[in-house]
Amino acid sequence: MADDDVAEGFGSGSEGGPGRRFEGRVALVTGASRGIGLAVARRIVAEGGRVAITGRDAGTLDDAVARLGADRALGVAGKADDAEHRAATIARTVERFGRLDHLVNNAGINPAYGPLAGLETGVARKILEVNVIAALEWTREAVDSAAPTGSPLRSIVNMASVAGTASGPNIAFYGVSKAALINLTVQLADELAPATRVNALAPAVVKTRLARALYEGREEQAAAAYPLRRLGVPDDVAGPAAFLLSDDAAWVTGQTLLVDGGASVRTAL
Repeated sequence: MADDDVAEGFGSGSEGGPGRRFEGRVALVTGASRGIGLAVARRIVAEGGRVAITGRDAGTLDDAVARLGADRALGVAGKADDAEHRAATIARTVERFGRLDHLVNNAGINPAYGPLAGLETGVARKILEVNVIAALEWTREAVDSAAPTGSPLRSIVNMASVAGTASGPNIAFYGVSKAALINLTVQLADELAPATRVNALAPAVVKTRLARALYEGREEQAAAAYPLRRLGVPDDVAGPAAFLLSDDAAWVTGQTLLVDGGASVRTAL
C-alpha cells in the first residue's frame, strides 16, 4: 500500500548513488509532502531534476520543499480530486520551470477499514474519486499543458498497490480502486503512445502512515511473509519509480511492476 497520507521512512536498500537521469527535466509528484511521494521527489532532485509536489497540509508541504531545496522544488497545497487545485498546480509548475516532463500519480486515500458489507457508498465513491478519477484528470491536464511548451509529457508513473492484484481483507475497496488504476495504466499507455509512456508500481506493505494498521505492533510477524524478511520503506519504491520515469525504461509502457519484497513468489497456485 502506498499513497500521499504517509509517514517518514527513508533508508533505501540500494547502495549505489544516483546518476543524473533527470538533468533538465521537471516532474510533478502528487501526494508528496512525506513518505513515498517525497522519496520519489527526493530521488528526482538527487538526479538533477526539479519537482513540483502537492499535499493536503500546507505546513508539511513547506517542510518537504525546504528539505528538497527551494531552488529545486515547488509546493502547491490542495486536494488531489479538486479541479481548481489541479489546474493551479500545473499552471504554476510550467510557469516556474518552463516545462513538464514527468507525472507521478501518488496521491490516494483509504478512509475505510473493514469488510465490504459495511462500506458506505459515499466512502466508496470518494475512494474512486481520489485514487482513480483524479489520476485520470491529472494525466489529461498534464498532457495538455506540456504540449504547448514544445516538449510533450515523457512519462507517467501511477502508484497502485499489490492490493489491486489480489484479495485484501479489510482493505478490499482500496484494492478495487488500485485494480482500476492498474487497468487505467494499460489504457492510457495505449492511447498516449508513442509520445508518453505510462507505467505503474504496485508496492506491498511499505512503512507509511497509510499502512500502519497492517503492521503496527506486529512488524516482525508481518515481515515474515516476505522472502526479503522486512517491510518496505519509501526509498524502496522511489528507485523503481525513477527507473520507470527515466529514459532507462524508454521501451517500457503499460506495465505494472510489483515492489513486494518477494511476497508474490509465494502465491499459492
